[in-house]
Amino acid sequence: MVPLSDIAAEPWQALSDRAVEANGYYLPGWELAANASARGCTGASALAAWREDAAPRLIGLLPVVPLRRAFAIPLPALVSASPYGTLGIPLLDRDDATAAAAELLRQARRSGARALILRDVQLGGDAMAAFTAALAGHGLRPRILREGRRAGLDATRDADALLHEGLSPRKLKNLRRQRHRLAAHGEVNFRVARTPAEVAAAVEIFLRVEASGWKGRQGTALANHAGDTAFIRRATAALAAHGACEIATLHAGGDVVAAGILPRHRDRAFFFKIGIDERFAKLSPGVQLALDVTRHLCADPAIASADATTDADHPMIGPIWRQHTPFGDVLLPLAGARDPATLLIAAAMAARERLRARLYRLRHKG
Repeated sequence: MVPLSDIAAEPWQALSDRAVEANGYYLPGWELAANASARGCTGASALAAWREDAAPRLIGLLPVVPLRRAFAIPLPALVSASPYGTLGIPLLDRDDATAAAAELLRQARRSGARALILRDVQLGGDAMAAFTAALAGHGLRPRILREGRRAGLDATRDADALLHEGLSPRKLKNLRRQRHRLAAHGEVNFRVARTPAEVAAAVEIFLRVEASGWKGRQGTALANHAGDTAFIRRATAALAAHGACEIATLHAGGDVVAAGILPRHRDRAFFFKIGIDERFAKLSPGVQLALDVTRHLCADPAIASADATTDADHPMIGPIWRQHTPFGDVLLPLAGARDPATLLIAAAMAARERLRARLYRLRHKG
């Protein structure tokens, strides 16, 4: 295990290009930027698996932090590091996925950890299949700590057909009416920034729009904190240099009414964050942007699917992106099946999840 900042970007990017499962938030440009300055994301370590051929090749990578830091639980476990995006799928070489997973587990074990906890991973995905196979060789198996469903988009389908399936005729009619009302403020148009210069300009628009609303008032907008602002500027610039980032904006005349950041990895896009101008809140600018993003991604032959990086029941994107995929947190044991430390870690995580669920219900009661 080494500091994450010690992993060179070039072999990391090469691994990303060969990854068995996409994760735009563990691309080197994104994760190194988060690790450098984003709140709660700095100072991560890395489990790194190398294939020692004639030229050493990185075949597996997982940024990690101690369980004590991730959840304030003082037990010997490692947890996939937060990349300022709710996705912790490790990068595994598609040609050596099981071997890469086995080596990451071995390194975690050598660090003294008794368990490795993966946060927000696709439960039926190729990465989890590789870890399951690697554990089976030691007579072990993963333990699901939390399970839910994520909203996703099947971008191979016709966008209008998807929208008509997900939204009622009455809802679509109301959205068209709101679009016409939005046009009273000026011509409505949807734009996508792709080049490094376009993305650099668009991220400033995003920062301004996001900070103008409730996120700014609550202190959760990226512009509220210098470290977060530096992170998103650096991350979007680094990804745009590889054609791996777009920023979508919806305009009404001279106003930007909504903006969203869309990292891309291989044939998958990710809806990272959205900001809206609350002066137009009654006209559903966030939903209007989501409709345009849906049409944009479905029309892009390079994109097969998109991850909303939010729960399937999210009120804005859930009804539109209806490809619901099982996601969750998983404990990977590193010692025997009845190892006391591993059982204690599992019990502590289960108790934490019960408390989290109870607090969520209380906040959303009624």
